[in-house]
Amino acid sequence: MWKSLHNDIDHTRIPGVTLLLVLWIGICAGSVALVPSDQCTRVAAEFNTLYPGSVRANRSEEFIFHYRPIKGEAVRVWVSSPTNDSQRPLMFVVQQQQGVMSWQVPLVLRAITGVSYLYRDVSRTLCCLDVERPTSKFALKSPSQLRRMAAHATLEEKHFTVTVTTQSPSNVSYELRVTENSQFLLQSGIKYMFNATPSQPQFFVYEFASEEKSVMVNVTSRIENPCSVVSVQDFGCPVNDLDQNVNFAGRYQTMTSQAAITVQKTQQNSMFHLVFVVKTDDFACKGIVPLTPINLSEVVVDYDERVKELEVVITKTISRKVYMYAFVFCCTLFLPFYLVAFVWMCVRQWRTRPQRQPDVCNVKEQRPILEKLSEDDSIPSSLSRDSYGAIGPMVVESPELKARRLRVDWTHASISSSDEDELEDYDTMDDALYDKNIIRSKPCLHVADLARRKHSAMTKKYQIYCWNLVTVGVFYVLPVIQLVLTYQNVLHDTGNQDICYYNFLCAHPWGVLSSFNNVFSNLGYFLLGLLFLLIVGFREFSNQMSPHTKGTHSQHELGLPKHYGLFYAMGFALIMEGLLSACYHVCPNYSNFQFDTAFMYIIAGLCMLKLYQKRHSDVNANAYKAYASFAVIIFFAVLGVVVAKRAVWFWILCTMVHILASLALSFYIYHMANWHFSIAIFKYIAVHFYNDCIRRCTRPLYMDRFILLVIGNIFNWSYAIAGLLIRPRDFDSYLLGIFMSNLLLYSAFYIIMKIRSGERILLVPMLFIILATVAWGAALYFFFQGLTSWEKTAAQSRERNKPCILLQFFDHHDIWHFLSSIAMFLSFMVLLTLDDDVDLVSRDKILVF
Repeated sequence: MWKSLHNDIDHTRIPGVTLLLVLWIGICAGSVALVPSDQCTRVAAEFNTLYPGSVRANRSEEFIFHYRPIKGEAVRVWVSSPTNDSQRPLMFVVQQQQGVMSWQVPLVLRAITGVSYLYRDVSRTLCCLDVERPTSKFALKSPSQLRRMAAHATLEEKHFTVTVTTQSPSNVSYELRVTENSQFLLQSGIKYMFNATPSQPQFFVYEFASEEKSVMVNVTSRIENPCSVVSVQDFGCPVNDLDQNVNFAGRYQTMTSQAAITVQKTQQNSMFHLVFVVKTDDFACKGIVPLTPINLSEVVVDYDERVKELEVVITKTISRKVYMYAFVFCCTLFLPFYLVAFVWMCVRQWRTRPQRQPDVCNVKEQRPILEKLSEDDSIPSSLSRDSYGAIGPMVVESPELKARRLRVDWTHASISSSDEDELEDYDTMDDALYDKNIIRSKPCLHVADLARRKHSAMTKKYQIYCWNLVTVGVFYVLPVIQLVLTYQNVLHDTGNQDICYYNFLCAHPWGVLSSFNNVFSNLGYFLLGLLFLLIVGFREFSNQMSPHTKGTHSQHELGLPKHYGLFYAMGFALIMEGLLSACYHVCPNYSNFQFDTAFMYIIAGLCMLKLYQKRHSDVNANAYKAYASFAVIIFFAVLGVVVAKRAVWFWILCTMVHILASLALSFYIYHMANWHFSIAIFKYIAVHFYNDCIRRCTRPLYMDRFILLVIGNIFNWSYAIAGLLIRPRDFDSYLLGIFMSNLLLYSAFYIIMKIRSGERILLVPMLFIILATVAWGAALYFFFQGLTSWEKTAAQSRERNKPCILLQFFDHHDIWHFLSSIAMFLSFMVLLTLDDDVDLVSRDKILVF
C-alpha cells in the first residue's frame, strides 16, 4: 500500500516546491539585511596615546587596555568632545575587575544656586585597590629612582575596557587618552602639586606607617577662587569624586586658599583616599548669591576657566608626650598663683593678728585686770569692784580704753541679738527713713551717710548675688553642654567639618573632642576663679577676727563696709565663664557664640556694681533687679544673633533702649537713689531739666558726679549711634564692648577721684594694677590675631588659621585664654585691695564719689 502511494507521487511538482522554498529563504535573508545591526569596533589600545574617534546611534567603540599595574600607581582616563548636546551625550563606561564607572560628555553639574554648568573635557581616576607603600629601603630615594625600583615589583597583568556610545543619530567626535598617575600614593612630608577642575577631580591614597597614629593633611592654594572641597574617605571603591556626591562619604571641608584635616588611624582601615573636587560656583565658600536673576533653565558652558592649583603636604601629628607636656605646663603656670596667694595670706594674717585681750565673758579673769586698772586710776571708778553701783566723779577715758570699752559693748550687743531680730531688720532703714533724703542731699557725702543700715541685713542682701548666680549658672550650663555635644556628634556623623569653626592647623583631637587644646586652655578660668573665692573667704574671716572693724554705730566703724557677697559672685562668674567658654570651643560657630560671652556681661556688670557698692552700700541695686537686667541684656544678645545683620528695626530699638537706659541710670546715680528706678523716672528727668536748665540755670550740686555722668553719656550715645550706622554682624562682641568700655571708664574715674580725695593707693593694689594692665595688653594682642571668624563662611574662616606656637599644642587663642584669665583674676584683686588704705579711717571721714 505504502509503495503504491509512493509511486503515485507526481515528480513534476517537486521543482516548484523547491523553488518556493528557496524564494522564501531569500526574502527572509533580505529582510534581515535591511534591519540595521549594532556595530562595535574593538581596539587594542595603549597608554599615553591619543585616540580620536566618532560614534553614533547603534555604533560604539570599545578600547581594551592591557597593563601590568605597578604598586603605588593609578590609571587616569581623559576624554573630550566638542558637542554641547546634553540631551544625547556621549556615554563612557569603564569596566574593571573591581567595578564599573561611567560618565557622560558633556558633563552637566548643577550648582547650589540651581544653575547648570556644562563641561566638555572630563578626566577621572580609576579606583584601584592594588596599592602598597614602598618598603623602608626606598624611603630616601628620589621619585624617579622609586619608579625604576618599583618596576620590578609589579602585579599580575590586568585589563579594563572603555566603551563609547551615544544615542545621537549623527556622528559625534571625541578624543580619548589613558595615562598613568605615578603620584597616586602620597608620602609623608613631601609636597605634591596638581590641578583640578569641576569636571576633572583628583584623588590620591595615603597609607599610615606602622608607628603613625594620626596625620594632618594640609592643603593650600595660591589663589582663593574657585571654591573647592577637600574630602577624606575610607579606602575602597567607588570613590565619590564629583560635586554631586563628594559630601556623601567621609569628612570634608570647603576651601578657598587653605584647608587642614586631621586623620586618625583606625583598626579597620590603615589607608584612606584624599579627594579634591572643584565646585561649580563659589557660593559654598563665600555665601554670595548673584545679584542678577537666575534662570534655572539656562545651561552655562564652562571653558575650563575654573582651574584650581593645589598643593598638599601630609605631616605627622603630635605624640601623646606633647599632651602630657601641655597638662604639666598648665599646672606649672597656675600653681605659682596659689603659692604666692598662700604666702600673702599668711603674711597678712600675721601682720593683722589681734592682740591678746581679756575675755569679756570670763568674770574671774576680768576682775584682777579691772582692779589693777582701778588702782592706777586708768578707768572710771564705776568699773571697779569696790564702787560698783556708786555715783562718783567723772574720770576721763583714754582713747585706748574707750576703744576697748566699745569693743566690749559691741560684743555684748552682738551676743544679745538674735536671728529673728536680724530678719526683722533685713533690708530696712526704719531708723533713718525720716532723714535719709536730707542726708543723701548733702553737698559733701561721706561713707557713713550711705552705710546706715544694719551690717548683718546688708550682708544678707549681697549674699543673694552669689546664690542666685550659682542657681542661674547651673540651669544655664546644663543645656549648653548637651547642645554642644550634639553639635560634635553631628560633625562626626555627617563628616561636615564646616559646622565648627576650628583653627584646623592647631586642632588636636582627644576622645570625642575635635579640638581638645581650645577646650583645655580654659582651665585657667576655673583655677583662678577658685583661688579668688579662697582669697575672699580668707579676707572675710580675717575681717571678722580683726578688732578694727567692730563698733556700736556705723559712724564709729572703720573703713568701707565689708560686704563680700559680690566678690563671691565675681569668683563664681569667672568659673562659669571658663566652663561656658570651654563649651563654646567644643564646636565654635555663629549659633553658640553667645555662650562664650554671656557671663562676660555678668562679670563686667558685677565689677561695676562692686565699685559702686564700695561707697554706696545702702543704695546699691539688689540682686533680683540686677539679674533681671542681665536677663534682658542676654535676650537682646540672643535676638542679635538672629536678626542683627538684616533687621534695621532691631538696631533702632537697641539704640533707643541704650540711650534711654543710660539717661535713666545717670539720673538715678546722680540723685543717690532718691527716685525709684521706674518708667516714671523720665517724668522726673523732664521736670528737673526744665527747672534747672530752662527756667533757671543752676550749677550742678555734685560736680564730680555730674562730670562722670556727662562723659559716660557722651560715650554711650556715640557708641549707640555708631552701632546703628555700622550694624556689625557680631552683635555679641558689640554688646560686650559697651560693658567693658563702661567698666574701664568707671574704674578710671574711681581711681582718679580716690587720689583727688587725698587717699593713697598702697603698694599691693598698685602692683595688681600694673600687672593687670600688662596682662590685658598681652591678652588683647593674642585675641586680635583672629585665627577664625564665624562672621564669614567656614572656608573664609580657614584662611586665618595658623599653626601652633606654644609647645606644638597651643595656638594664639589658647594663649588669650591663659592671659585673659590671669588678667581677670588680677583685676578682681585690684577691686579687692584697692581701698585697703582706708581700713583704719572712720567712715565719717571717707568721701563718697
